[in-house]
Amino acid sequence: MVEKLVPYSIYLSKACHDRLRKQAKNRKASSFVRDAITMMLDGGDLHKSGYNQGLKDAVGVIDNCVEIKPFAFNGKYLTDIVADQILEMKKK
Repeated sequence: MVEKLVPYSIYLSKACHDRLRKQAKNRKASSFVRDAITMMLDGGDLHKSGYNQGLKDAVGVIDNCVEIKPFAFNGKYLTDIVADQILEMKKK
């Protein structure tokens, strides 16, 4: 369920770079920027974009949970079952 990431370079002003590092704090700057771009591309409704990003974050937690990975039902991994159900809640 984890999406393949494709590298993409951007150039930032020093001031923007410094603010990004400060704002990202413990998160990796790449995921911070990726989330911001995704929310902007998802469209104008900030609530909808934030909600959908929350769903993606929840799927990320599930995908990274090593304790749940070995479990499968009817030939499908539990991580994929739960992730699919969460992503069905995505607002369009």
